This record gives sequence, C-alpha cells and structure tokens, in this order.
Amino acid sequence: MNVAPFINTGIHTRKLGKVNVQTVTLAHGGGGKAMKDLIDDVFVAAFDNRVLAPLEDQARFDLNELAAHGDRLAFTTDSFVVDPIFFPGGDIGKLAVCGTVNDLAVGGATPLYLSCAVIIEEGLSVDVLRQVARSMATTAREAGVHIVTGDTKVVQRGACDKLFITTTGIGVIRKDRVLGVDNAKHGDVVLVNGLLGDHGAAILCARGDMELDTLIETDCACLHGLIEAILAAAPGIRFMRDATRGGLATVLNEIADASQVAIEIDEVSTPIREEVKAFCEILGLDPLYLANEGKIVVIAPPEQAGAALAAMRTHPLGVGACMIGRVGQGEAGRVTMRTVFGGRRIVDMLVGEQLPRIC
Repeated sequence: MNVAPFINTGIHTRKLGKVNVQTVTLAHGGGGKAMKDLIDDVFVAAFDNRVLAPLEDQARFDLNELAAHGDRLAFTTDSFVVDPIFFPGGDIGKLAVCGTVNDLAVGGATPLYLSCAVIIEEGLSVDVLRQVARSMATTAREAGVHIVTGDTKVVQRGACDKLFITTTGIGVIRKDRVLGVDNAKHGDVVLVNGLLGDHGAAILCARGDMELDTLIETDCACLHGLIEAILAAAPGIRFMRDATRGGLATVLNEIADASQVAIEIDEVSTPIREEVKAFCEILGLDPLYLANEGKIVVIAPPEQAGAALAAMRTHPLGVGACMIGRVGQGEAGRVTMRTVFGGRRIVDMLVGEQLPRIC
C-alpha cells in the first residue's frame, strides 16, 4: 500500500504512525499510541490537506475565504449505518461524502468542508477501514471538498455493526439564492434528474436476500455540479431536495405539507427502471418510497421549467431528467398519482420503514 510516511503540519514535518496488526482492537480507541497510529495510517494519510494537517482539536478557517463564496453559512450533519458497508457501485465512505455534499448543495450552498467521525467495531479489518477512508478521500477530492477534522471511537464486539460514520458539512450560500420547502406555488413543475429507486434496490440485493440476473447499482453521486447548472439556467427555482430515505413520495409530501399545496405526478412519466419495478412487485414494495442517493426533486416555476430541464439533461447526472408532475389546485397537503389506467391514487407519507439501514 502506498501511504505518505510524513505530513507537513505547516510548522514542521511529522512522521506518520503505522498500524501493524490486521484488525482493530479496543486499544485503537484508547487515546494512546495505538489510536494515534490508526488515525495516522488510515485517516490522516487519506484525507491529507492543509486545514487538517495541524491536527488540532478543531479545524480553523479564514473567514475571508468563506465570504468569497457567499454571505450565509450552510451547516448539516448526517450519520451512515448502511448494511452492508460495500455494495454495487459504492460503499459507506462514498455514501457519507455524497450524502453530506448533497444536503448542502440542495440548499443552494457551495460545499467546502466536511468532518468525519467513525465508530468502529472491535475486530474490523484494518484493510477494510483503509478502503473506506480511501473511498471517502477520492469522493471528496472529486467533489472539490476537504475532510478537515474528525473523531475515532472503538467499541467492543456487538456494540455496533462493523462501522458507523457521521459526517458534518459546511458550505456557503450566495446572497441571491432563496430556496425553501414552503416556496411551491400553483402551476409549478416537478422535475427529477433520472431513474428512481436504484439505491434502495441495490442495497437489498447486496444483502443477498435475492439473486437477480441483472445487477442493480446504487445511484450514489455528488450532485452539486448538476445543481449549479440548474440554478444558473433557472435562478427562480423554488426548492430542491435529494430523495433519500422515504424516496420520492416522502419528499413530495413534505413539499405539499409545508407549502400547503396539492401535487400530482404522472405514473407514466415517473422514471423507474423495469428491473426495480419487477423487484418491488416480487417483494411487495412501492418504488416511490425506495431510497435514492443521486436523485433530486426540483420544484420549478413554469416559465423556467424548460430551461431547468434542458440544463439537467446536458449534465452527466441528469441525462434521464424529466417532468413528472405539477403543483395543482387540489386539497392542500395532498399528493396524488395519475396511474397508467387513467385513475388517481393517493401517495401518502411513508409509514414505518420499508428497508432499514439503507444509508
């Protein structure tokens, strides 16, 4: 494994520690040399950047650098307990970075910095931990964000399941961007950037509960580039949200309730992979509630919907974008779907949990 043996702290160059055992032990969470070596070997070597390098108890930023991106700070946090931690198209590390970047970006923020806190089960392979850290570092680098601080805890066997990650993100919002879940208005158009439900189906397939001939991969991706393209083409966008746990149906219900409007979507226009539809039919699931990790719901004013849709389709993460419905005049807070048979059905908020530990 190629690991940088030194880190430049800005004051001096420090040699990084090295883990020489195959699995994580309780000593790696004890605050001593074993813990320092684990942090150095796995996380510092992977996340190396100038803000992280001093290894203080906090990351320090130049406020002028933040202000150059906008006038409001965006701050979010999320925990990831997905099972299994590796799945087709991604892993818990990639998921943690993408999920936090997207939570910032849908508010119109430019994502800048992340923290990473991990809870590790005693006995986890150190190589697995390195693989997750490298995945986080690669995803963060591709997204143009830095992982600048964090925390490491080790718990005894059975106290957690392999690895839990909490990431917190900081971004900055430009003054001219005002997005909100209560902004939807009658006549607005509902857009999505592609096929829905792939992540939920990929996770369940990865658990080995079913054997399918067609591999379904997660749609996990950082969406801030796509979102920037949308906002540049259609600055009047009302609201955006990534359709993660609870899927499309939950996001639409949140919008309808907060804005006190009715929303109707068209089943024919709602893009869902045929394999995912078949998968859901077998298990008695509704694909509208399946989790996504690379899909956003966009509420656009009618006069800018065409521009927003065109911008989405020119981006690699939006080639399958389409209009799936409108904000209408019906009962406030109600979401309905026009079915392939010409009828209508109510699309309620998710009750219970279709698939636990999906992200």
